[in-house]
Amino acid sequence: MLRQGGGMTFRIAPRPRTIHLAGMALDLRATVALVASTLLLTVGRYRQPFTGDTPIEVLSGTALENLLLYLVAPLALILFAFGDSPREYGFTLGNWRLGLKLTLAVSALALPIVGLAARTPDFQAYYEGYQGSWYRLAAAFIVELSGWEFLFRGFLLFALLPWMGPTAVVAQAVPFALAHFGKPELETLSTVFGGAVFGWVAWRTRSYVYPLLIHLAVYSLTVFLAVGGAG
Repeated sequence: MLRQGGGMTFRIAPRPRTIHLAGMALDLRATVALVASTLLLTVGRYRQPFTGDTPIEVLSGTALENLLLYLVAPLALILFAFGDSPREYGFTLGNWRLGLKLTLAVSALALPIVGLAARTPDFQAYYEGYQGSWYRLAAAFIVELSGWEFLFRGFLLFALLPWMGPTAVVAQAVPFALAHFGKPELETLSTVFGGAVFGWVAWRTRSYVYPLLIHLAVYSLTVFLAVGGAG
């Protein structure tokens, strides 16, 4: 099925495809994506199979766990449970020209705000353990956010879009914000709106790559300034 959206034509998974449960006709992909995302986030919260002796080792282990839970597992569902192409879920460069423009524009707006927030005591206290080689930190950030972004701006967003329409852009930001509980209050509050902006970028470009690039820039600057300020 073809549909117009975000200034371009894109293919979505064929509809309708429903499951019937307790008298309810449920959209298969949307239902599975919602349940699977919730379960994966819960497992990620309570299970940490990869540990280490130093903060950077713990961070690297968490990054690997996120990649497996939030990228590999959803891709397996897309391929083997849905029988769909990952491209239909943003696993593609999409509209790369628009994507690069939006990446630069959103980053330019967000980074000055991040620069101020990262110097607050709450941010410095939370991120003070993020010490070590910046090469290792950068590698861990890329691995971690590749999974994190695909879960929300790939798997969940594009599974919900055919059922909810653009409202899915806002819907996927809700669990994204809840998953930040435990981080600094200001950061968690900002994810309600930031997650929606990331979702909008993914919707416009048909790709999760550009929210990933923006998130990587924001995250890296946050840690760099928070750790530097704490020191």
